[in-house]
Amino acid sequence: MTWMRWAPAVERALYDPVGGFYRRPEGPAGHFRTSVHASPGFARAVGRLLLEVDEALGRPEELALVDVGAGRGELLTGVLAGLPGEVLARLRPYGVEIAPRPAGLPSTALWTDAPPRGVTGLLFANEWLDNVPLDVGEVDEEGVLRYREVDTATGDQRLGEPVSAADAAWAERWWPVGGPGDVVEFGGPRDAAWARAVAGLERGLAVAVDYGHTAGRRPPYGTYAGFRDGREVAPVPDGSCDVTAHVALDAVAVPGLHSLWTTQREALRALGVSGGRPPLALASTDPAAYLRALAGAGEGAELTDPGGLGGFGWLVQAVRMPVPPSLENLPGWQTLGP
Repeated sequence: MTWMRWAPAVERALYDPVGGFYRRPEGPAGHFRTSVHASPGFARAVGRLLLEVDEALGRPEELALVDVGAGRGELLTGVLAGLPGEVLARLRPYGVEIAPRPAGLPSTALWTDAPPRGVTGLLFANEWLDNVPLDVGEVDEEGVLRYREVDTATGDQRLGEPVSAADAAWAERWWPVGGPGDVVEFGGPRDAAWARAVAGLERGLAVAVDYGHTAGRRPPYGTYAGFRDGREVAPVPDGSCDVTAHVALDAVAVPGLHSLWTTQREALRALGVSGGRPPLALASTDPAAYLRALAGAGEGAELTDPGGLGGFGWLVQAVRMPVPPSLENLPGWQTLGP
């Protein structure tokens, strides 16, 4: 058996240069569907948001679109395909991903393994933070919070050393535990990763979209899960499957910024995505248009289904810019303290 704490075990399983899950040629789309893969309407909505960010920023000479956790470039390609020429002429697209640059990506897109610095525009991270590895803690029978360890070959788990002072402080602030058996996923690495990404924006909007939870709704037994070939499997960190955990979105938020937590359903509806059926009269006047609209409605319904993709959390943070018009009337905006 090879026992490791969760964070280093997951780091190796997902990102090791030899055999890491995210290095595999089929990419994430070979194993699970994200909103990007579910419908081109998702890319169109992100494109609309980018246009609103551009307008709110005063149409800067260079506008950045930073896709963090870009997979094989599907979102970048979809957004760029729908933008007007005047915007494309000023656009600097970035795909942030550890995998090699995919074939067919537009030549204007820069491919990098770290978010750029000093850019102005939209930073969009779709299902990225859930793959930033975390350690897991559990309270033992004596009331001591200890790290969980995992056997990287079998997925078996045991309790190891008491947690560090830093992780204990994070848990006390964001995910308090009580008696024996209580579980916490220490979100410090994700907080730091998001802060680094957002710090690259000179001005702009930062959006993180992910499975998520906030204070008062923490999952009592943790959220680590595995996915392979379109099915949920045991989260064994051996490189054979995706290993993911939900995100404490309130902890991730960078202090000092005007911020919103909302659902994907509400955000996409504000951006014009609807699951409503087209008028039946269209079927008789233009059957082809009716069928296209019906297909689009089905995709929109999937993207906004509150029991599925629509239940994803959106963390939106404005960096030295006004809130885009489509989102400004959503409830819950607040400026976080330092």
